[in-house]
Amino acid sequence: MVAASCPFVVYVVDDDPSVREGLSLLMRSAGYRVRACDSGEELLAMGGATLPGCVLLDLSAVRRSDRPLDKRLREKGLDLPVIALSALGEREADDRARAAGASFLLSKPVDDRALLDAIRWVSGGTQAAPRSP
Repeated sequence: MVAASCPFVVYVVDDDPSVREGLSLLMRSAGYRVRACDSGEELLAMGGATLPGCVLLDLSAVRRSDRPLDKRLREKGLDLPVIALSALGEREADDRARAAGASFLLSKPVDDRALLDAIRWVSGGTQAAPRSP
């Protein structure tokens, strides 16, 4: 469990600015800190991503790679679980989610409650800390 002094960060990766903003707003309203970017490559290049957290990854925002995204994150010292989001067909989404190392695959449009439950699960039950005013 993450202490309130060490907040859980949700890294939102989506190539659609309106979806990225909507997911960011949902995460903030649930009490999470958010860092958003438009691609897996931008996430990997992002500095300062050292707080515990997870990645919400739109599968269309990551390029296919020899190494799954979760492994590339760990190579950078970031052990962040991945929750994949997709509007792709089921088989293609399953294959790409596995290739990204995702713990969960949720279909778009995503149910808010299911998404928040998945985040709590990958965080080991960590509840979002209340945001200070």
